[in-house]
Amino acid sequence: MGAFHAYDIRGIYNVDFDKNTAYKVGYFIPGLLDTDKVLVGRDCRVSSDEIHDWLIKGITEAGADVYDIGQSTTPMVYFGTANYGFKASVQITASHNPKEYNGMKVSRENALPVGLENGLGLIKEWIDKGRETPVAAKKGVVHKMDIHNDYLKFLLKFKGDYSGLNIAFDLSNGMSCLYAKEIFGDSPYYIFDNMDGTFPNHEPNPLIHKNVEALEATVKRLGADVGVIYDGDADRVMFVDETGHFISPDLIIAVLGNYFIRERGEKGIVLQDIRSSKAVGEYLSPMGVEMHTWKVGRAYAAVKLRELNGVWGGELAGHYYFRDFFYSDSGLLASILVLRVVAWLKKSGKTFSQLIKSISKYQNSGEINFRLDKKKEAMDAVKAYFTSCETPTAVMDFDGYRVEFPDWWFNIRPSNTEPYLRFICEAKSGELLDDKVSTVKKLLSDDFGAVLS
Repeated sequence: MGAFHAYDIRGIYNVDFDKNTAYKVGYFIPGLLDTDKVLVGRDCRVSSDEIHDWLIKGITEAGADVYDIGQSTTPMVYFGTANYGFKASVQITASHNPKEYNGMKVSRENALPVGLENGLGLIKEWIDKGRETPVAAKKGVVHKMDIHNDYLKFLLKFKGDYSGLNIAFDLSNGMSCLYAKEIFGDSPYYIFDNMDGTFPNHEPNPLIHKNVEALEATVKRLGADVGVIYDGDADRVMFVDETGHFISPDLIIAVLGNYFIRERGEKGIVLQDIRSSKAVGEYLSPMGVEMHTWKVGRAYAAVKLRELNGVWGGELAGHYYFRDFFYSDSGLLASILVLRVVAWLKKSGKTFSQLIKSISKYQNSGEINFRLDKKKEAMDAVKAYFTSCETPTAVMDFDGYRVEFPDWWFNIRPSNTEPYLRFICEAKSGELLDDKVSTVKKLLSDDFGAVLS
């Protein structure tokens, strides 16, 4: 059962899980979430059809009906869950992972995520213990449900005037192909714009730089104002500025303030994850928002944004959450709003890179992965070392540690699924950043045998 993780079920298909796992997940979901109706969608991966069939077999043999929306983006499933009042849904996807992977994202009422701590762990336990799956006396029925136009109509409510923009899109051969041209039209330049679950051009993960190189080159060649790239299931989006430079996704949280505050006058709480640049809060706070920092991952972010009634939020991984979207994340909606900002900038005689430069005031290490076994002891050692040398201005002790000092900060957190510690550091100068990163590398290598991964 190596496919059960903190936020979803995901792994190499027929290695980490198989069709029997999909059947049992389907069988147990109606009972877990106390419902007789389950919404189901799927991405375009080669294995998604088989998983779909066995998942639905499990749901219907448990006695619940299936509302099958067919191929879909993951946010489309969130929309369907909340908009139509379903108490349970499943999107079959492995998001940004390579083609051999697949998985399932489970949601409950109001499109709230079901993670290991609030349901997936119980399903895993039932499967591990061999809980029986007797076929219900009255099996459920499969209903075909078309929500494409309803979701499109919802997204178009937020669309701006992009007529003056030169935009390049990389659809990553993924699920954004379902909607991008209907939303943005034929004027932008598109690459990798046909759905293909083998992902022939690059893996659908924009956080890996080589996967963005084609878009960067396209932006430069076209002289585009902005480049946009989605991941495989279109719940994440990332951007390239007019110089062909990839923009760190956490900075887009700040960019969105120019829509919500400047354009709509909507102040309130904004959520960021514990890895986000200090620059985000420094840019947004003077605009009148209250920043709130929380754990990494949809299983935590979507719940926290709803709890806080926050206006929007985001993560370093390129997820952006919106009160307007049931407190859920949508790559397409985020891109619609960011492009409104870029269009406004151009009309004002400014570029995207100029806005980013005005936001970003720090040098950033990016996320560095250390492979080691004693994750907790190593985290404690890093925290103890630096807090003994300097007086911190803030210490956060959820999702690892985030420790802030006047001129720099770091976050160190354990991977939920692998023997990794993930470290990120930011400083006001490159020299200070290099010093702190070198210190951590030496400490973890000398005392814990850590290897860079």
